[in-house]
Amino acid sequence: METGPDEPEEPETGLPASLETAWGLRERPTKGPRPALTLDRIVDAAIHLAATEGVEAVSMGRVAKQLGSSAMSLYRYVTAKDELFILMAEAGVGTPPPATVDPAADWRGAITEWAYQQRARLQEKTWILRIPITGPPATPNQVAWMERGLVSLAHSGLSEGEKLSTLMLIGGLVRNETTLMANIVDAMIKTGVTPDRMLARYTNTLTLLTDPDRHPAVTRLLASGVIGHADAPDAEFAFGLGRILDGLEALIEGRAAAG
Repeated sequence: METGPDEPEEPETGLPASLETAWGLRERPTKGPRPALTLDRIVDAAIHLAATEGVEAVSMGRVAKQLGSSAMSLYRYVTAKDELFILMAEAGVGTPPPATVDPAADWRGAITEWAYQQRARLQEKTWILRIPITGPPATPNQVAWMERGLVSLAHSGLSEGEKLSTLMLIGGLVRNETTLMANIVDAMIKTGVTPDRMLARYTNTLTLLTDPDRHPAVTRLLASGVIGHADAPDAEFAFGLGRILDGLEALIEGRAAAG
């Protein structure tokens, strides 16, 4: 199809429209009257809905209403809700903060910093966790995070495939722990129950429902008292990340010792 005299031809990259948009490969007309809508305004409105009412509230109709426009007018900029979700997540994750640890001197410290920075970003914008994952990272900011992670492991001694597997493993921990904590916080806000009170109720429930004959391990856990009070906010994440890195370190050192 031919374009008008004021409309540049869109590149034929074979990429999904969402990726072309995210990477700036789908240009909009620059001449003529200034449009009432822009892609940035649409994405910002969708993010506002997700942050205040939940991702499930985001639809082309709701976003259009938020902008005082019609749903059909949005389709000039975003072809479908799934594309809008991709652009929302891209804007939400943003670019990685600057690295402060030299990976050449301390790969473990560098990847730890990467993990905590990623976790902090998701904690700030938990609505990102509700957006379905439909593929590997391919938008500019997501690729920038992947680049930072790979650079952190550049001097670790891991192969390229192992570096990628490490990012997936740590990224899974980040996402799982942040989602779990966000769900718990939401539950506490709705019920008004403190963390210690919630754990006390859970302890009482397990005590009533279990017995030493059928659940000896659970009985020992209850007797230890470890689930009777809340841990420090970072305790579970620090433990999980530490054990992953211990395993990687053992793998690397074992190879070095084997020559």
